[in-house]
Amino acid sequence: MTALPRPSLEGVAELVAVMDRLRSPGGCPWDREQTHESLLPYVVEEAHELVEAVETGSREDLLEELGDVLLQVVFHARLAQEDAAAPFDLDDVARRTAAKLVSRHPHVFGDVHAPDAEAVKARWDELKKAEKGRASALDGVPPGLGALARAAKLAGRARRAGLLPETGPVETDDAESGDVGARLLALVLEAGAAGVDPEAALRRATRAWEAELRAAER
Repeated sequence: MTALPRPSLEGVAELVAVMDRLRSPGGCPWDREQTHESLLPYVVEEAHELVEAVETGSREDLLEELGDVLLQVVFHARLAQEDAAAPFDLDDVARRTAAKLVSRHPHVFGDVHAPDAEAVKARWDELKKAEKGRASALDGVPPGLGALARAAKLAGRARRAGLLPETGPVETDDAESGDVGARLLALVLEAGAAGVDPEAALRRATRAWEAELRAAER
């Protein structure tokens, strides 16, 4: 495989310099008053806009939305740099991430054999569990994820850990919503077994349905 040319990263340095100007005395009043907490809604919003660009947008849309996500990383790194107790900067973030990628890809940077992508995912889960001292393969799935995405994430973890055939869909005594919940969970497990991302599948179906509804309004 031909090696790709190494990027100059001059653009990244320019973005960091712009952020430095915005946060410095005499910079932008809005940017200067932001905190990690106040920026969280923008992180979520930009992530969703990136998903939309990948699924339905153009290459230009993808370029713009990747930049908006990168801006959030640069902004948070700049805030972290200003912390008096435990400062770090964008370079620290990048180095930590690079080290993590190396340690979690022993089949590339070491002598571990990984025959396929599923084996890579399983190994990743094992290494992450060991690094973070987790007691369960299911630990670390963010509770703030949407219900569908969280169920899919847990199902993937459980499948790779060999738990899924033993656990399967859970029963519930919730008379009001339990039946619907169990059916939704069964569909999530079915999608995972078929290699389908249920969140993406639902987005596609919803977009088509929305288009039909809008057409009916005309």
